[in-house]
Amino acid sequence: MTDSLPAWLIGLHLLIECLFIARVLLRPYRDPAARIAWLVVLVALPLIGLLLYILFGETSIGRRYAARMHAVVARMPAADSVTEAVEVDSHCRHLFEMGASINGFLPCGGNSARFPDGADATIDAIIADIDAATEHVHLLFYIWLTDGNGRRMADAVARAAARGVTCRIMVDAVGSRALLRSAHWQAMRDASAQMAIALPVGNPALHLFFGRIDLRNHRKIVVIDNRITYAGSQNCADAAFAVKAKYAPWVDTVMRFEGPIARQNQHLFLSDWMTYTNEDCGELLTAPLPAPVAGDIVAQAIGTGPTGRYSAAPELICSLLYAARRQLIITTPYYVPDDALQLALCSAGYRGIEVHIVFPARNDSKIVAAASRSYYAELLTAGVNIHEYVGGLLHAKTLTMDDDITLIGSTNLDRRSFDLNYENNLLLHSREATAAVQARQRRFLAESRAVGIQAVRAVSWPRCAWRNALAMLGPVL
Repeated sequence: MTDSLPAWLIGLHLLIECLFIARVLLRPYRDPAARIAWLVVLVALPLIGLLLYILFGETSIGRRYAARMHAVVARMPAADSVTEAVEVDSHCRHLFEMGASINGFLPCGGNSARFPDGADATIDAIIADIDAATEHVHLLFYIWLTDGNGRRMADAVARAAARGVTCRIMVDAVGSRALLRSAHWQAMRDASAQMAIALPVGNPALHLFFGRIDLRNHRKIVVIDNRITYAGSQNCADAAFAVKAKYAPWVDTVMRFEGPIARQNQHLFLSDWMTYTNEDCGELLTAPLPAPVAGDIVAQAIGTGPTGRYSAAPELICSLLYAARRQLIITTPYYVPDDALQLALCSAGYRGIEVHIVFPARNDSKIVAAASRSYYAELLTAGVNIHEYVGGLLHAKTLTMDDDITLIGSTNLDRRSFDLNYENNLLLHSREATAAVQARQRRFLAESRAVGIQAVRAVSWPRCAWRNALAMLGPVL
């Protein structure tokens, strides 16, 4: 029949389907749930499924970028050589050993910290450090807006570059696309700042042949003069966050550190910088360490991403959850966990740990919000206390364990952060620093409403089915 597909075309399609199915079954390090989900997509949606797999099926940034990044790291000074290791208490030594297994950084002592309160205070502190810089300013942001704080930061960079300070500025190609088209980007360049773009997209059609298009550099790294660094969740923007103003204010946590830990964040920054530029900055990692500061915080930098060890971020977080003996307080805007993370949280609740987890009441992603709430019933049944923050969009990514362990950085508790984004965090051992973070977390708890099991069970079955269906997409996307 003239309107029938030729047999050879049907056979070719079946061959391609079989090749993709074989790829799903043979690709290493894939979660079994993800394998099942992709098999269902490929079989149920023969043509669309193939396209979806090409777009989203694998977490490769492309052989060229991956090879370049590995080559850069190979010629940089070894991660365990950039700071002097310090002995850690036995009860948490295994946590820092887990961190060291990811990047090679060893826990370092002699660090001090300050905790700016709010978006403007954080930007004020960074700008003050930029204005006082004498050697270099290194900034990496996922999102850098052209709003008030974004312009103030760009002006500070231009001032520093104009007076001879080496300024290396890197932003994500998608998250900071408005800045890249603005006069502020050009003004920094005109002032002699060196500029780079992480994960450039280029032609989306051609990008299909070189790597997954939605892999992003979600890191927020500030390093100044090899001795000051910042860690936390805030992008370079106002709390009003103009691109999604209806969810404002965006509420973040950022800590300012002074001490050897800056050298570890420097290593992470330079691994990204040298991948996308031709500049070799390895000498910055072998220069003499600045004079020690009066601080007793033990810290360790942990960077994760698609070219790093598979499942590194959830392994670290699960280790923290299982290590808790009294209390866990967690804040995250996005919660789409893998099975291991959900099990670890429930296990903490069942074994009597006081667990509090705070989500935003209104999320900028309705899909993620719905998927997150599909996990509420299981968590509440296990004894986990769930709170929804009503004072804005809680964007802070913090975890405190018992009285002396903190994890703070850019990683959300979702599969995007675990599998698709480049992230950076600091693991801290300090009663004082942990107490400061817990005080901020308790303020969030005070501005939140508790979620009860009865309210979750009262959700209509169509909405429940919708939430569960969205959660099923987690392994796929």
